[in-house]
Amino acid sequence: MTEVTSQRLFGVSDAFDQPVVAGLTIAIAAILLVTPALAFLLLKAKALRGSVYREVISKWKTWAALTPLLIGPIILGAFWTVLLLLGLSLWCYREYSRATGLFRSRGIHVSVVVGIALVHFAVLDHWYDFFVALMPIMSIVIVVVGLFPDEPKGFIQRVALGIFGFMLIGIGLGHLAYLANDSAYRSIILMILVSVEMNDVFGYVAGKLFGRRKLAPKTSPGKTAEGTIGALVLTTIMVAVLGHWVFEGTKLDYPQTLITLGLLVSVTGQLGDLTLSSIKRDVGIKDMSATLSAHGGLLDRFDSLLLVAPTVFHYVGYFLGIGLDQPARILSGSV
Repeated sequence: MTEVTSQRLFGVSDAFDQPVVAGLTIAIAAILLVTPALAFLLLKAKALRGSVYREVISKWKTWAALTPLLIGPIILGAFWTVLLLLGLSLWCYREYSRATGLFRSRGIHVSVVVGIALVHFAVLDHWYDFFVALMPIMSIVIVVVGLFPDEPKGFIQRVALGIFGFMLIGIGLGHLAYLANDSAYRSIILMILVSVEMNDVFGYVAGKLFGRRKLAPKTSPGKTAEGTIGALVLTTIMVAVLGHWVFEGTKLDYPQTLITLGLLVSVTGQLGDLTLSSIKRDVGIKDMSATLSAHGGLLDRFDSLLLVAPTVFHYVGYFLGIGLDQPARILSGSV
């Protein structure tokens, strides 16, 4: 293992070389500190109902506990970032498999778990060809394993649920993990996490203030067209500003490319949320689990990332490439 790779995987001395990493970390900490006090003042000023205040505080407590678990590994190094996202992927898939009943199809269920582990091995190894090949490989494996029980009834459903779960969660979050192979991974991943979360906040606030027309009443009754537009405008502006700092001096650092990036983050983030809402409505549940207080499951909280991560990965990769300045095949060895 080269010194460059070791530093990326385990080094912390360069964690704040990009000012935007320190800026985002401080901003996140400040928001967490200010939120309860601000909510309390709004409650006393009667600008916030008691029920809304309790909901805000409940969500704040969850994020106060969750944020260090997310940011800590990113700061500590790429190895810990990949490990974090492997754990997140496995837990989100667990919620999905239990909600859809896929866990009862033992062979397919185990195949998806193994596939997710292999995705993150390819990520840690910086083996892009294997990473890309895993989608068709695991699709074939899931189909073949689905034949073993010799139960044609429900075959299509079991196989489709397995491939869909692997693609949506394993491959979707795998793209976020693969960003850890880039020397600027901390700033990119933090930008994605902050933007996705604020996209939800902007949509919620704009919907509460201006919402009149339902966007998709059967899929997500709480979403409004006005909230969607508000999130689209505000998230695009925020991503364009953050993207300027993250990609300063590169081919991405132009208004048109940064605005496009912002639009992609907001649109795919909201589509990811609607995708999970469709799954939940289809199986007849409100939340994927009760892992997080006031948030439902981890998959409920990170659903937007499922589509945002691959979209940003390939958009940034088109202009700049991902990890091109880093050694590849660091575990398996290049041939």
